[in-house]
Amino acid sequence: MLPLFSRRALLLSSLLAGAALTPVGAAFAQAEGVAPLSEGPELYPGEKTLAETAAKEGVTISANTALGWANWGAVVRAFGQRYPDVPLAYTDLGSTATVTQLDRLRERPPADAAYFYSLVALDAASRGLLAPHRPVNLDRLPGAAKDPDGLWVGVHTLPIAFVVNRKLVKNLPRTWADLRKPEFKTSITYPDPQTTTVGLTLAFAANVAAGGTLDSVRPGIEYFTALHKAGNVQRIDPGSAQARFLRGEIPVWITFEADGLRLKHLDGMDEAEVILPADGTAAAAYTLSLVKGARNAAGGKLWMNFALTETAQRLFAEGFVRPILPNFSLPPDLAARFAPLPPRTDLVDSLRATLRKADIDRAWPKM
Repeated sequence: MLPLFSRRALLLSSLLAGAALTPVGAAFAQAEGVAPLSEGPELYPGEKTLAETAAKEGVTISANTALGWANWGAVVRAFGQRYPDVPLAYTDLGSTATVTQLDRLRERPPADAAYFYSLVALDAASRGLLAPHRPVNLDRLPGAAKDPDGLWVGVHTLPIAFVVNRKLVKNLPRTWADLRKPEFKTSITYPDPQTTTVGLTLAFAANVAAGGTLDSVRPGIEYFTALHKAGNVQRIDPGSAQARFLRGEIPVWITFEADGLRLKHLDGMDEAEVILPADGTAAAAYTLSLVKGARNAAGGKLWMNFALTETAQRLFAEGFVRPILPNFSLPPDLAARFAPLPPRTDLVDSLRATLRKADIDRAWPKM
């Protein structure tokens, strides 16, 4: 049942545009270790005033925030416990579809905040769909993790890793160079860099290890061209890799680290080994933005601020994605899930990566 609020036209617009607006109510009211704002000190100056304004403006709507991804469900529950007077609802359309919806409904925005892959956030910003906001802890983030004007800000990262089935692979690959060995013939599955977020990040990860930069992706393209010619590629993943890996059909899956960690810790697949390539990798930043013309701008700002608090950052880590805050200490049992990142780990720079996307689309090898 949807909560009663004064934005009925907004709700109707969302539904007509294909989004399912889902409320977060009493069933999500409890989250461990999160004190209501009314019972303790502020997390940052002005938090109380912002929360009071958000409560007066009504429901806060977060676009493209699937509760089952990146532990958003727990972050939403923690937000509800911290701000019980600020109702939060969410939609789940996907990054590109969310941009399309915001563009079509820019006169009556169907959300107050939106969650995107950083390159999609750059597209949304270029269309004039986002408003500036400088959330808490913004100054702690590296440059590639934020827009200089505050139009988008990273909230977590996902590095590229090798997910290996130890039952099918005798010698575990530790580097990108290892994957070129004859023993990995018809063993490797990876997502398409031309059509998927993870695939595009993978292209930059291989490029890092091959000596490339964000100004030239030719080394990464040549690496995968050689991998294809050697016959080591089993297939370019059409979207079924997780199920196929669980069935024991994929020896090596190149994907986000989080995919492998979920296989190990949620699916109980003990034979899944998650390896960060020692010769380098790349990580994708996922971002939150304030929507331009948001009906509850205070709620959107409150939500963005909360995502960058240490409470939310810890909850993201529980969902197998890496916190964006540098030098953030996790509890030992949680930190143990994540292997140290290789010395050469590049956070994909959205603008420079966008400029290289056409090169990847034009020259990437086909099956």
